[in-house]
Amino acid sequence: MRAGLGYDAHPLVADRPLILAGVEIAFGRGLEGFSDADVVAHAVIDALLGAAALGDCGTHFPSGDAKFAGARSVDLLRQAVGFVSDAGFAIGNVDCTIVAERPSLAPYVARMRDELAAAIGVDVGRVSVKAKRTEGLGFTGSGDGVEAYAIALLEEKR
Repeated sequence: MRAGLGYDAHPLVADRPLILAGVEIAFGRGLEGFSDADVVAHAVIDALLGAAALGDCGTHFPSGDAKFAGARSVDLLRQAVGFVSDAGFAIGNVDCTIVAERPSLAPYVARMRDELAAAIGVDVGRVSVKAKRTEGLGFTGSGDGVEAYAIALLEEKR
């Protein structure tokens, strides 16, 4: 078994949709980035690739590469799952924490779990998503950005 940790953060900006774990969130701002800037999907990608010692999101999907401009990050996650599988690993589970002062993410958590489970190819019971606030502390607490943490457990295929 192997465990991997992932992290990502992006600033909130006007005139972009807010996409988290493949779900569009009703909010007046979205995350700035080369792709759809889905910090949850990016953190999960890093956790999976890290557990398999296959680099990180930027290694496989570099910003500035035209083929990834505006990409749906859950589609990149599907590709990362393929890299992990090709390296001889099966996904045990994934656990994610999203840090954002607003908007309230509780109404979206079930859909986020469903989207991630579908992208990863596991039962939704193997995917956890939690939303946390920092009570006004830091760039997430001030409403300037969103960050996400993820951990993944991989098992060697037999």
